[in-house]
Amino acid sequence: MKNPSLTLSLGVIFSIIFLFKPSHQVSNPRLLQAYAALQAWKHVITSDPNNFTANWCGLQVCNYTGVYCAPALDDPHTITVAGIDLNHANVAGSLPEELGLLTDLAIFHINSNRFCGTVPYSFRYLRLLHEFDISNNQFTGQFPSSVLYIPSLKYLDVRYNNFHGEVPSALFNLKLDALFLNNNRFQFSLPQNIGNSSLSVIVLANNDLKGCIPSSLANLKDTLNEVILINSGLRGCLPSNLGLLDKVRVFDISKNKLVGALPESMGGMKNLEQLNVAQNKLSGEVPASICSLTKLENFTYSYNYFCGEPPICIKLPEQDDRKNCIAYRPLQRSPQECATFYAHLVNCDAFGCTPRSPPPPSPPPPPPHVASHYP
Repeated sequence: MKNPSLTLSLGVIFSIIFLFKPSHQVSNPRLLQAYAALQAWKHVITSDPNNFTANWCGLQVCNYTGVYCAPALDDPHTITVAGIDLNHANVAGSLPEELGLLTDLAIFHINSNRFCGTVPYSFRYLRLLHEFDISNNQFTGQFPSSVLYIPSLKYLDVRYNNFHGEVPSALFNLKLDALFLNNNRFQFSLPQNIGNSSLSVIVLANNDLKGCIPSSLANLKDTLNEVILINSGLRGCLPSNLGLLDKVRVFDISKNKLVGALPESMGGMKNLEQLNVAQNKLSGEVPASICSLTKLENFTYSYNYFCGEPPICIKLPEQDDRKNCIAYRPLQRSPQECATFYAHLVNCDAFGCTPRSPPPPSPPPPPPHVASHYP
């Protein structure tokens, strides 16, 4: 789900770009560079069954299908390529290094195609790039680190590809608005510097995160609206300060290995509409403060080990409490299964999720006149 504010901005940008798509634009040096880049790209396209790039011929690049021109930001009298949109074109091929010549590019959307290979190193030169969407393709290799050098980047979408390995912690130092990494094969832990970002949407589902949800996530309280971390291998206890995220509307951490109780502070998430914590190993009482949230419409906490819930939870428009240990509710786990689970106490410190305080300093040595009394 794309951030509505980004969708609005994209619509505005394209409405402006369409105004500057002349039928016969005299080529300038920037358009000649764009011609070189686009011809190099066409050369490595291996399949285009819908003839999307059939008219990518000649110097008039502003007439190419999926290519959009606008006045350059640094020179409004010069027309340049500002946007590329090949979404849903069913094109196969790769991305050549020459695309780095499109230095005025603000939008690069090629989702739902059959592009493969890796993201070129030269993309780091696209300093004006605002939105980068290569989702639902067949890209491979490590995280495309060239995006770390794009200062204008706000929207990054690489979901549904075959990327693998670590995601650099430096990614979370960027001032991104939306981040979609879901449905790849990334293996990493959420770093503490996630709180340095300005994300409104973060979707990391169906990767292999393994680690904990860092307490610094609460630093995004002024921006964060949507958190999707489904089936990501997360473990440990939930940070106690989650309630600071009072602008979050959707919070889905289902299908992980989280343990412990739901923090009472989550009652402070006053804009929460959908909360899904199903299929974890959470336990204890469901806090009444959560079920009392006035905007909460759907609360799914099935397949855990909760032992109690307040009556107000049953009155929610949609809730699912199946397969817990709530004795007075239907479709629960067996008493034997619950007894076995509760025979072992949860130790949140064992997961190393909370940064440990440094040990206290050693006491100073006793004064000489005191030390002299001891052998």
